[in-house]
Amino acid sequence: MSRAHRLTRRHALLAAAGCLGGPLGLGGTARAAGSGPRIVAVGGAITETVYALGAAGTLVGVDTTSLYPEAARALPSVGYARALSAEGVLSLAPTAVIASDEAGPPAVLRQLEAARVPVHVLPAEHRIEGLAQRTRAVATLLGRAEAGQALAAQWQREAEAARAEAQRLAGGRPAPRVLFVLAHAMNAVRVAGRDTAADAMLTLAGARNALAPTAGYVPLNAEAALAAAPDVLLVTDQGLQAAGGIDGLLRAPGLAATPAGRARRVLSLDALWLLGFGPRLPSAIRTLAQGLHGTGAAT
Repeated sequence: MSRAHRLTRRHALLAAAGCLGGPLGLGGTARAAGSGPRIVAVGGAITETVYALGAAGTLVGVDTTSLYPEAARALPSVGYARALSAEGVLSLAPTAVIASDEAGPPAVLRQLEAARVPVHVLPAEHRIEGLAQRTRAVATLLGRAEAGQALAAQWQREAEAARAEAQRLAGGRPAPRVLFVLAHAMNAVRVAGRDTAADAMLTLAGARNALAPTAGYVPLNAEAALAAAPDVLLVTDQGLQAAGGIDGLLRAPGLAATPAGRARRVLSLDALWLLGFGPRLPSAIRTLAQGLHGTGAAT
């Protein structure tokens, strides 16, 4: 990691802690009077936060995961967050890039900083507190710290209330065992273990990750699926569509023979909503909990 990249990571951490006094990084060099920031946002949750802060006018480009709100889809795209090109980003003449820590590859981030475009990498932090920290960091970088403080506090309260509601919906019953299936390409299906956004969401919604002993996302195999014995299969709307619906999903190795597969207990939610840990986290927790503890699972 270059020294410049280490510095912008430090700036992001300081912003998250509320230690930055102004909009750092909205231009590596002095800007002409009257000119404004030109931000490229990389990461759907980052983009959502910029819109929520009322700063959509600063955006000149986003990545392909930035699908909400609808207006973001009309902005120039810099490609997939993990496969950026320096040329594509620089063609938009940004004064800064604000990105999640999934942005890459690292060589491209170094190229951007070598071109005097500050890159502020914010940790994903799949926690309620992480949402609040990222909100404050983005707001500080945009010169809207006061609005960021207010929104962070509001979303944190709402997310905590949604988590409490999930516990009430569980009603003291054993937590359902849930297997999250990432099926955007049926020839490369993966499942989520611990230390993933899916695992964090299941915990917040009062469920157990059926693959918790395993870390990260791993390829699905029939033996692991059967050993996990999930009560519910959780997928994204996009993954379910790519699979061709529930019947297609259950053709993935081992899934049809699990308790969830035999009962066709499948729940799907929008990928960014479910896994983004962005401004809509409270509603995502609530909807996931209702689906797992109530009547939301598709059959």
